[in-house]
Amino acid sequence: MRQVMARAGSRGARVWFWGTLMTMHSRETAACNSGVGGPHRHTPHHHGPCDCGGAAARAVSQKVEADLSRRALLVGAAAASVAPFLGLRPAAAQSALPRPSDRPLLLTNLRLFDGLGSAPRGDVSILVEGNRIVGLPGRDDRPDDAEIIDCGGRLAMPGLIDAHWHTMLCAITELTAMTADVGYIYLAAGREAERTLMRGFTTVRDAGGPSFALKRAIDQGIVSGPRIYPSGAMISQTSGHGDFRMRHEVPAGFGDISYGERVGVSAIADGRAQVLKRVREQLMLGASQIKLMAGGGVTSSYDPIDTVQYTLEELQAGVQAAGDWNTYVMVHVYTPPGIKRAIRAGVQSIEHGQLADEEAARMMADEGVWWSLQPFLADDDANIKSGPDARAKQEEVARGTVRAYEMAKAFNVKTAWGTDILFSPQNLPSQGRQLAKLTRFYDALDLLATATGRNGELLRLSGPRSPYDGKLGVIEPGAFADILVADGDPTASLDFLSDPDTNLRMIMKDGVIYKDTRP
Repeated sequence: MRQVMARAGSRGARVWFWGTLMTMHSRETAACNSGVGGPHRHTPHHHGPCDCGGAAARAVSQKVEADLSRRALLVGAAAASVAPFLGLRPAAAQSALPRPSDRPLLLTNLRLFDGLGSAPRGDVSILVEGNRIVGLPGRDDRPDDAEIIDCGGRLAMPGLIDAHWHTMLCAITELTAMTADVGYIYLAAGREAERTLMRGFTTVRDAGGPSFALKRAIDQGIVSGPRIYPSGAMISQTSGHGDFRMRHEVPAGFGDISYGERVGVSAIADGRAQVLKRVREQLMLGASQIKLMAGGGVTSSYDPIDTVQYTLEELQAGVQAAGDWNTYVMVHVYTPPGIKRAIRAGVQSIEHGQLADEEAARMMADEGVWWSLQPFLADDDANIKSGPDARAKQEEVARGTVRAYEMAKAFNVKTAWGTDILFSPQNLPSQGRQLAKLTRFYDALDLLATATGRNGELLRLSGPRSPYDGKLGVIEPGAFADILVADGDPTASLDFLSDPDTNLRMIMKDGVIYKDTRP
């Protein structure tokens, strides 16, 4: 490692050295051409060597060569301090993983959970070519050209999907989000994206925030992380759940744009015309679905949780704009009036909804609307709330969460699972545990199917706006090769997901192996 840093330091010093020489040369050349510093004319390079600035350049050369060792040490130390923040690995590890393969991969000796809810089976293998699963041959079949991956009798399952994730806002506190440089926020999000993948989450549906650039970097292999289905900015009415302005910023002047809007966290829109415009802007940027704020919240300071936000006409405008692009709208909302209004407007995914009544739950079931629930149980995994009002709202939602899961099961509502970890970086390691603990409401296999195959079904609502042209959340021919190999038995519990560092022995996304700790 010291040699790597020394080389980094030497390269950094040399870049500085040659940059300094070029800068001085450029200045001397300009001076010669303008007559500054002497009456002679500059001699072009193709006529012979350049003399101008020669003495100065030599002086710089002598100074830098004498100083090179010191600069190498300083730059190397700086690289060492930055490396952990960026999640860099030593050169040897970088060359080993992520590991794509130019040969087919055959995962054998496994217990297959296919993402559809059936018990694991041991009579098949998984054949991967490129980024796709191409077949489930018998366990004794061996294609001649395939690289064999012996799973040691372990569980093989689809990569997990978090259907309510905030890629840009999960790894920072609310204060940091309001005060930090945007560059810092992106760096923190990039580092956390790799950790999310290492917890076994190969796909997330981003429920609001400027995740487009990070998604692009992940897709291009610049950084490691899950697939991202981006919503872009959360679209909110004035005084709504996405209006993050402080009191001193009200009223807004003509053309004023708040900080949250400038960085792409939210977009304030009032009236049909503005909603149409803001929705279309997010679609232009690449949103796979649209997020509207249809009711009050727990985190925000100025919108009571009982409020209904956006008129029916405004919600319909958002649904129409998304529908014209062949995708759908998801809404943040908790209460029965807001849920019912959103369903009447054509919204296809209710986010939260923990305060729903039976009528609202039945409407979701009857209309085929998805209920995207999160385990807001006011336990150790809850997002921290600092003020008494926020804590009171949180407790109210926690009580409603238990009833919401019960009604979702009773009325057979299409249910998605996500975490909504927001401004609570200390809770990020609990992502898998927040699925495992729901076995108090669901059978373990059925619950695992929700976080894989069913969440994948929800993602397909994006239609042609989906950034990934293939099935997710299942292990079947034609699906993306997003596969986990784990020490665990989902017929008994999902507790193995609470400790991904130990229990997830192999993580594959898009046919590329990102982790492999099999013996």
